[in-house]
Amino acid sequence: MLSVLLAAVLRFRHDPVGLEVFSQGMALRAVLVALCITGAMAAFGLYQVHLRHRWTDLALRLMLSFGFGGIGLLVLYYVLPFTYMGRGVLLMSLATGFAALLLFRVLLFHVLATDVFRRRVLVFGAGENADLINQRMRRRSDRQSFVVVGFVPIPGQALHVDSSLLASGEDGLAGLVERLQVDEIVVAPDERRGALPMDAMLACAQRGVAVTDLSTFFEREAGLVTLKIADPSWLVFSGGFDHSLPRRLSKRCFDLAAALLLLAIAWPAMLAVAVCIWFEDGRPLFYRQTRVGEGGRNFDLIKFRSMRTDAEADGVARWAKAGDDRTTRIGRFIRLTRLDELPQLFNIIRGEMSFVGPRPERPQFVDMLDQQLRYYSIRHSVKPGLTGWAQLRYPYGASVQDAEEKLKFDLFYVKNQRLLFDMMILLQTVEVVVFQRGSR
Repeated sequence: MLSVLLAAVLRFRHDPVGLEVFSQGMALRAVLVALCITGAMAAFGLYQVHLRHRWTDLALRLMLSFGFGGIGLLVLYYVLPFTYMGRGVLLMSLATGFAALLLFRVLLFHVLATDVFRRRVLVFGAGENADLINQRMRRRSDRQSFVVVGFVPIPGQALHVDSSLLASGEDGLAGLVERLQVDEIVVAPDERRGALPMDAMLACAQRGVAVTDLSTFFEREAGLVTLKIADPSWLVFSGGFDHSLPRRLSKRCFDLAAALLLLAIAWPAMLAVAVCIWFEDGRPLFYRQTRVGEGGRNFDLIKFRSMRTDAEADGVARWAKAGDDRTTRIGRFIRLTRLDELPQLFNIIRGEMSFVGPRPERPQFVDMLDQQLRYYSIRHSVKPGLTGWAQLRYPYGASVQDAEEKLKFDLFYVKNQRLLFDMMILLQTVEVVVFQRGSR
């Protein structure tokens, strides 16, 4: 918004009358510029807190954001001519906005990289569970909002954390918290019975120190549910799992609006893909495959056919793999660009799928994974999605281990689903498609 103001001042620096006329509608024009550019930045992953971009990557994403945002503004000006601000002001606004944002982000990253702005976290426990913080969040980019000041060993429980990271003292937990200036205690014992000094923790809480369960800590900082430490009682009492009538209505309205809008935009591309498939390999153009949906009910998922007609002639279900020799030439292209997924818009319109949710799996895989992975069936408490949180956070899964990692993010989504969360996932899916992350 400030870049619009600066551009207007520069453009009309010798024309005070023109500046006065332009100023009458400048607030609306500035807001529209800010909305379009911010939306494009979200679409290119610039608001994903778990990612730390390299400077070249940051500059590229900003350039793409301003490019696509500028195109969006031109479309808006065509639809609503009264919002048009003129080529000179628009170009100067985009140029100054790009330079200012790039400089601001570089400075912000350097400032926030210091420990002064991070919460000081003391981990109560030094066993296997506590060491998950070092294993899952070992990079500095994983700890953007906190710094671990130490791990407190628990008598009678095995040590898994390196001895150099241990923090202990004769003044007890409350004294240790005061001495290390701790902002939050993360409770992470391997065995809870008789291990928690509740009186000392209550004393810390009274001083304003947050006391957090390890599962909640991972959910907040890493955007996932850790299967190994998440017990049923935590899932029950930690909140979430909103299936209220307002939530179901808002999600259905969002699904229909997004699916119809995308269908109206993408139908020429869908027609072109269908013609290309027909010319290369004949019919059928579409591929129907049984998948497991909400409540464990099966439905027929529709995709453009990207593999040979004899890809699974033996009837054995297989995960797709990189460089899969079963794909056709057109199939390889539409899988990389995700164009093969577009017919699923009809599944969304029919109510079998949602726009955002866990990706649906085949019954054969579901039966196997349900036996091997804890809480796997929870992902079927919502409709499967065309895109999802796991697709943003984890690449294509082609093994039981991959399915376990994706399940952690799927459970986070099922537990924390909200309309705003759906909108952010949908926007950030643009980045996944453009940069071909996880496509095979």
